[in-house]
This record gives sequence, C-alpha cells and structure tokens, in this order.
Amino acid sequence: MADLVLRGGIIVDGTGSPARRGDVVVRGGRVSALLPPGGSREETGTVVDVSGLVVAPGFIDMHAHSDLAVLEDPAHEAKVLQGVTTEVLGQDGLSYAPATPQVLEELRVQLSGWNGEGSSLDMNWTTVAGYLDRVDAGAAVNVAYLVPHGTVRLVVMGNAARPATADELAAMQELVAQGMRDGAVGLSTGLTYTPASYANDDELVALCEVVAQHGGYYCPHHRNYGSSVVESYRECLTVAERARIPLHLAHCHVNFPRNRGRAGEVLAAVEAARGRGLDVTLDSYPYLAGATYLHALLPGWAHEGGPGVLLDRLSQPRARERIVHEMEVVGSDGHHGIPVDWSTIVLSGVRDARLERHVGRSVAESAAAEGVPAAQLYLDLLVMDRLGSSCIVEVGNEENVRTILGDPQHTVGSDGLLVGSHPHPRGWGSFARVLAHYVRDEGVLSLEEAVRHMTSTPARRIGTTDRGVVAEGAVADLVCFDSATIRDNATYDDPRRTASGVQHVLVAGEFTVRDGVRTQALPGRSLRRPRN
Repeated sequence: MADLVLRGGIIVDGTGSPARRGDVVVRGGRVSALLPPGGSREETGTVVDVSGLVVAPGFIDMHAHSDLAVLEDPAHEAKVLQGVTTEVLGQDGLSYAPATPQVLEELRVQLSGWNGEGSSLDMNWTTVAGYLDRVDAGAAVNVAYLVPHGTVRLVVMGNAARPATADELAAMQELVAQGMRDGAVGLSTGLTYTPASYANDDELVALCEVVAQHGGYYCPHHRNYGSSVVESYRECLTVAERARIPLHLAHCHVNFPRNRGRAGEVLAAVEAARGRGLDVTLDSYPYLAGATYLHALLPGWAHEGGPGVLLDRLSQPRARERIVHEMEVVGSDGHHGIPVDWSTIVLSGVRDARLERHVGRSVAESAAAEGVPAAQLYLDLLVMDRLGSSCIVEVGNEENVRTILGDPQHTVGSDGLLVGSHPHPRGWGSFARVLAHYVRDEGVLSLEEAVRHMTSTPARRIGTTDRGVVAEGAVADLVCFDSATIRDNATYDDPRRTASGVQHVLVAGEFTVRDGVRTQALPGRSLRRPRN
C-alpha cells in the first residue's frame, strides 16, 4: 500500500527533461512509482490532488549559513517555505566543528553577525560527527557539511598570521581527514576571512589532497571579489587542479562597478579548466547586494590574535588611523582591495539593542545623523557592539548575475544570514525569486533548467545519489509549487516575509509543508558522505 499519492501534477524531474503530467506514488519515504495521469487510481493511501502544481525534487541550498538555525529554530520557515529540503553548511571556512571549547567560544563572538551566538544551545560537540549527531536528533531540512578550513586553522594555529609549519599542516590534515571520515562532503575556505586569509596556496593544496582521497570537493570563498576578481577565481582553479579535486565556486559573483560585464571572463576561465578535465560547479544568489558580519571589512592584519585582541586594537588611535587609511584610500583586503564607499554599507543587525537606531541605515547615513566621520562611526560600532553587527554590502551588477545564472553547472545558494532585525532578503527569497523573476518574468532560464540547477546538479556535487530527482527509488524529498504564483515576498525593507506559491514540501516522504502551512515535522537528517 502506498503511503502517499501526489495525483495529477506537472512533474519536473530535476534532470532538465521536459515537464510531463503524472502521478507520484510514495512508499517508505521513497518514490515507488511514477504513473501516467490517473494511473494511480488503484493505489490506496493518502491521496493529495496536485493538479496544476509542479512536482519537483526538493531544492538544495548549496550555500547556507543555517549552522545554528537548524538546531535553534525547529520551524525554519525561511527555507522550508521556499521548498528547500537540504542545506549545505560549514561555508566560507568558518563553522563550529571540529573545534575545542575555547575555539567554540571564539567562534560565538566572531560569527555572531552571521549566526547569532547560539545562546539557547549547549554547544558541547567537538567533532563533525558530534555536530551532525545533533542534526540527526531532528531538523526541518537535511544537512550536508563542509569541513571549515578557517576553523581547523584556529584549532591548530589560533589566529597566527603566518604560513603553517610542517607539523601544523600535518595536524590540520588529520583534522580534515577525521571530518571527512565523520561524513563531511568537502572542504570550505574563506580566503577574505581570518584566519583562512593567512594561508598560502600550498596549504590549501595539501588539505584538498586529503579531501580528494575521501571523495569530497573543494568549496572556496576566493580571495578577492573586487580589484583582482578574475585572478582570484583562476587561483581557485589552479589549487583544485594541483590537488586533483572537484571544485565548487561559492557565491560566484563578480562585484563592484569596475567589474561590470566581466562575469564572462570568469566563466571563460572556468570553461577552459573544464576543457582540461577539471570538474567545476558554482553557486550564486539572485540578488545584487551581499551580506556579512561588519568587521569582515577590516584589513586582515587587524584580526591577528583573535576577537579580544581585535577589540583592543580598535581602541588604539594609531591602529585606527592605519585602518581608516587602508579602508578609505588603499582598499583593504577585507573589502576586496576597493576603497570603501560608506553609502554602500548598510547595517542589517546588531547585538546591542541600544544600537538598533543604526539598523537599516548605511554607515554614511548614520554618521551624518550623528555628526561624525563615517569611518569613526564604523569603528565605534564594532567596539560598542562587541563585533556583533552584520551588514548588507551593495556592490552587485545585474548583468553579471544573469551571466552566472546561465552557466550549465550553476546551482543556487542563498548565502542567507538569518539573524538581525533587518537581514538580507535572500535567506527568505532566493529560490522563489529564481523561479518568479528569472524564469517566469524574465525568461533567463526555462523552468526545467532552473529546477535542475536547484536539484540534481547540487545533489551530484554533494555526492548524494538518491536525491535531487523525481525517479523511482529516489528519496521522496519533494516540493509542489504553483509556477504561475510562486513569488519571493522578502524585500530589503521587509526581509522576513516568507515566499508564496509553495503548497507542499516533503522530506523523506514526510510533509514539512502541507497546503502552504509549515507542519511540526522534523524529518531532516545529516547527509553523510559514505567512507571510501
């Protein structure tokens, strides 16, 4: 007997094949049959009429910052109501495993602008396995995890701004290897974030070689999105070729006015590497602005020694003068070598409620209101908020976004930060926005291609062989949506509005959304890469 029959839907199976009408039969958490329209009349079990709805594989968010949200927020409506059934965490080289208790406390501070502080959680794990075990206790979505290079470096070297010694590199290799044995799908790094920014390419290659031995992939946030963006992407390609590892380019955007129209150069370099045999995928979000924690924009040297030392440094007049010169005149590495335009840096969240008046304003606007120079306000905010502030950075180019979307191995990653009172809307709208704006309104992608970008292509990259398609035997991670009405409702002014048009979402055959409403089910589990 079937557990569930989705009857009369428009099946878009995730492979890019043309849509077709049919019935989807689910038994034991898997798709047991795909039948012609009406072919399920003899099936018994729960029958849901999905006539007029697209039935597709559940969407896979290839770049998510829900590392604590999946544990703290059981509803997780921002993602679930978009049709997301799997998120890839451990991004940008900074997450919470593997770690020591001391490193976890440092990360609570450093990453509070990304994820909050996890104050409701007993963060007592030390390994990737321990973190994934917590996910397995029940989550709204499935989770795949990348070993975060910066966190590994913190465990072994602290915030030392230097190359690793041979012994330190060997210790990092073992931590990465253990993370892969624990079920991680690859290695991430954040080469504009400390301490990963202190690493040289030889270190990256050595760690990637370990990951490759375990069948994983390399996911870099590259060193520069501004003054040397194409060169930085080429560096990632070179590291992957040296390590002989599949490559996934995180949030593959080409930003700042000076780089308008240059996305084609990046894709040309990618295609040339593919021609040499390198397996390259990439992700992007369908918005122009980026988002990060506010102190990420500082020069890398300012972070040496960790958050406590950084806060002391920000109170020293000579250090402040040097920081301001680098940020406003030279272009800090934290701002991708581009002199900062304070009107493009918008506060999206603060830890200290007394600073809430600055949220939703650019640094330039707040500075004018306070009657102080913008750089002074910026540095004072970092100190007053104890590094807890987050920001939106308005530096994108529409033509570059469209060009990247068209790459055949493109996937969608929200890069969504879900904390703060005024966060980026991409956490609530990315998948719906692709389907509404870039498919239905603009025709940049066909429906079938867009669904493939969100499902089977990312599933292949993370190494799951029984998800990402609607096919007999596949796990029943499914989304049913109305292609005529699906829409992102989140805006920069009102960013927490959930998407509309998604009627049903299932994880392993269990409804997480039924008739447009979040259920209480927590069927999500960790998707651990099998040991070789």
